[in-house]
Amino acid sequence: MRILVTGGAGFIGSHFVRELLSGAYPHWENARTVVLDKLTYAGNPANLAPVADDPNLTFVQGDICDPVVVDDLMRDVDLVVHFAAESHVDRSIADASAFVRTNVQGTFTLLEAAVRAGVGRFVHVSTDEVYGSIEHGAWAEDQPLSPNSPYAATKAASDHLALAFHRTHGLPVCVTRCSNNYGPYQYPEKVIPLFATNLLDGLTVPLYGDGRNSRDWLHVDDHCRGIQLVASKGRPGEVYHIGGGTELSNAELTARLLDICGADATAVRRVPDRKGHDLRYCLDISKITAELGYAPRTGFAEGIAETVEWYRTHRDWWEPLKATPPGTT
Repeated sequence: MRILVTGGAGFIGSHFVRELLSGAYPHWENARTVVLDKLTYAGNPANLAPVADDPNLTFVQGDICDPVVVDDLMRDVDLVVHFAAESHVDRSIADASAFVRTNVQGTFTLLEAAVRAGVGRFVHVSTDEVYGSIEHGAWAEDQPLSPNSPYAATKAASDHLALAFHRTHGLPVCVTRCSNNYGPYQYPEKVIPLFATNLLDGLTVPLYGDGRNSRDWLHVDDHCRGIQLVASKGRPGEVYHIGGGTELSNAELTARLLDICGADATAVRRVPDRKGHDLRYCLDISKITAELGYAPRTGFAEGIAETVEWYRTHRDWWEPLKATPPGTT
């Protein structure tokens, strides 16, 4: 079996690759794995260091928007797992051009190449943010998309493209939409690693607005296991939600992190709210549970404690990233 993983040096993609090559996924133990990653600021070869010497891993630095590179790698591929994306909402508000190029044009380039190569399965990894905001209840997979940020709009566009390639060309596409991920190796611009590393250094943390914005939290290991289930057994043309089952307001999340890091409320710095900040996300995961047997395994209390401990003991990974933010070199 040959698997092409785009964005495999990023936070979620690298976890998927490490688990895959370690034999965690049944029947994929000897899969030949090709990682395609542009190595933007969020892609880091160190994320793949634990498996760098695995003979089944091939790493290619390249752009998913480059049809020559993509066509070459797509030959003889049985499965594409497409993680590669620009994903930070604040960056999309400041300048959405890279998001349109990578998330829309890049996905289109991959889909076209997959059709030409006759790929057996294509899993497009997306986000709950494509739905906008929900006041009560939870979204099912047939909820109309209503994105509010430029990031979410580009992901919604790529979702539509992926499903259209299934309907038009018969490409066996599945789309996964996840809730907020956390875990080790997450670039320290996202809220949990940013807050954890700031607190570990005795710094303050910036809490948006009144802190009422609510998210469901999903450990990256549960997310990747859900993706593997969809890749193995999901029905082509279908969307599957992957959630974690722990909903917290940003204020509640901050309080948890303060407690784990031994800080108090004086470490919280209130900042103006993000433009177009969605109030609440929540996914109904009954479909993937009933069809594929998915359930989150990592409890949030355990997962967040282990995540903070990872950042505490891996300063050599994150300190250089925070010392030289993107655009400062």
